Amino acid sequence: MNFVEKVDDRVRIQRVLVSVYDKAGLDAFVPQLLRINPELTLYSTGGTHRAIADMLGTRRADRLVAVSEYTGQPEMQGGLVKTLDFKVYLGLLSETYNEDHRRDLERTGAVPFDMVVVNLYPFRSTIMRADATPERARANIDIGGPCMIRAAAKNFLRVAAVVDPVDYGAVIEELEQNDGGLSLDTRFRLARKTFAYTAEYDTTIAAYLGTCRPEKVRDSYREVLP
Repeated sequence: MNFVEKVDDRVRIQRVLVSVYDKAGLDAFVPQLLRINPELTLYSTGGTHRAIADMLGTRRADRLVAVSEYTGQPEMQGGLVKTLDFKVYLGLLSETYNEDHRRDLERTGAVPFDMVVVNLYPFRSTIMRADATPERARANIDIGGPCMIRAAAKNFLRVAAVVDPVDYGAVIEELEQNDGGLSLDTRFRLARKTFAYTAEYDTTIAAYLGTCRPEKVRDSYREVLP
């Protein structure tokens, strides 16, 4: 196991991985990130990539990279696999002063991400709907999102995990005051919020599945083959 002894207090945000279901506030957040650091690069997926491309237009299109272009792997049908890739997790989990990690980044052509902006599929609101079924619930269990934000939060040593649009304003304010950087204290506070968020998400899934009888699950499907 790696036990880190040397970290930076302030990390300048230069590469941001963005993949959100709830796009509230993104239209203000993204342009402000680029205003503070015009050289910042955004990496994104699916509908989030399309939304950011529309925000930026052709003038700043050079600051947006599709994750599939970065990894060299197309998204799985239905967006089931977009970010579960070695290069993505090298970029999230590599430690600043670890020479082996630096060599891994160079060997694979990966880049270190400084911020992850992710929120998850709406499982709770899905199961609250009148037409909720176990299959609708299953389809709304997010896999890649929790993996990314847990990795980012674990590596709060240098990565900021932003899971709540409510925090966009405070992040921008600190970036403005600190030459585009976020402090260790802020990254740690965001990590605490992230783990609380994923814990609640998984608890909600487990509680719902615990209420589902096997026959109700079977009834979700037109065919259950022998």
